[in-house]
Amino acid sequence: MDILKSIEHEQLKTKVPELKIGNTVRVHVRIKEGNKERIQVFEGIIIKKQGGGVNATFTVRRISYGVGVEKTFLVHSPRIEKIEVVRVGKARRARLYYLRDRVGKAAKTKEQVGARIETKEIVIKEEVVPGEAEVVETVEDAPVAEPVAQEVAKTEEPKAEVKAEAKVEEVKEEPKAEEAKTEETAE
Repeated sequence: MDILKSIEHEQLKTKVPELKIGNTVRVHVRIKEGNKERIQVFEGIIIKKQGGGVNATFTVRRISYGVGVEKTFLVHSPRIEKIEVVRVGKARRARLYYLRDRVGKAAKTKEQVGARIETKEIVIKEEVVPGEAEVVETVEDAPVAEPVAQEVAKTEEPKAEVKAEAKVEEVKEEPKAEEAKTEETAE
């Protein structure tokens, strides 16, 4: 079982856009025709999502020349170049199959009022580049950091003296308040 999970984990994309049902998206797909490879854009409404892990898919529907066209894409497919959110739709269901029966403007979902088009991406796995870790170590070992630490220590010392003086003044004020209380009770 661990062998299968490790193989699947290798195939996952590092960042996946957050896909919601009812959103209008633009999917950029690589298409190979003979020796040439080009990118084709398919724009439509997400009507369903299903599966998980490597097998996660989403179905996009659009109307082309009066005919409804639905395409199902694998989320982690290497053929998908990128996915852009064009419009944030308002959907209260997990599957929008009722859009198949509708024609024209009725085949769209309502747009969420005040919704921002955000390019949120879900990070599935993080890549650790060995070169970056070495750069961080060389920066920490640099002699430039030592004078900075000494300057910080020098600037903090006067603050400590000011705080100590404030505490002494507070201590002096408290006995006066106690003396005033004893004078009032004596009268």
